Amino acid sequence: MGKVHEKIDGRLRTFIEAQPMFFVATAPSGPDGHVNVSPKGIGGTFVVLDEHSVAYLDITASGSETIAHLRENGRITIMFCAFQGPPNIVRLHGRGRFVTLYDEGFDELSALFPPTAGARAVIVVDVERVADSCGYGVPLMSLDGERDLLPPYMERKGVEGQADYRRLKNRTSIDGLPAFDMDPESADASAH
Repeated sequence: MGKVHEKIDGRLRTFIEAQPMFFVATAPSGPDGHVNVSPKGIGGTFVVLDEHSVAYLDITASGSETIAHLRENGRITIMFCAFQGPPNIVRLHGRGRFVTLYDEGFDELSALFPPTAGARAVIVVDVERVADSCGYGVPLMSLDGERDLLPPYMERKGVEGQADYRRLKNRTSIDGLPAFDMDPESADASAH
């Protein structure tokens, strides 16, 4: 039932761009680390760049496993499921990189998305394998709406509050790998 495709185009691209949610999977290189799967669903934060690359806006949150794993080995899979309409699952396997809010090129990449409070990076994936499968086991579900919580929460924190949060929660992965440790030390910390 599954099929491997040469590129992201036509109905695959239409399907991907219509999904309100996607899942990101990464893992460390070693046999003992944790595999991470993160659901993403803030509207407008995913784009198909071309037939072999995609990007999504990475927002400050409680973890930074994806960035840690990309730093270590670059492997990433993004999965889309049809929860309405005909069943379908699409997986994009590839190599990812991240461009943080402190890196050259961030402004250009982040302009592809609506302004979103708390944006810490753009994850760019060079897609090496595009595959779809039946999706017969995925239930039908309806979308009631977005949870408008994370961006407003980050907006209330402000720029320095977001950096403080990342310094506290995002510097290492759950396995102790370096993650989002790019924030400079705060003015308060350097005064002590």
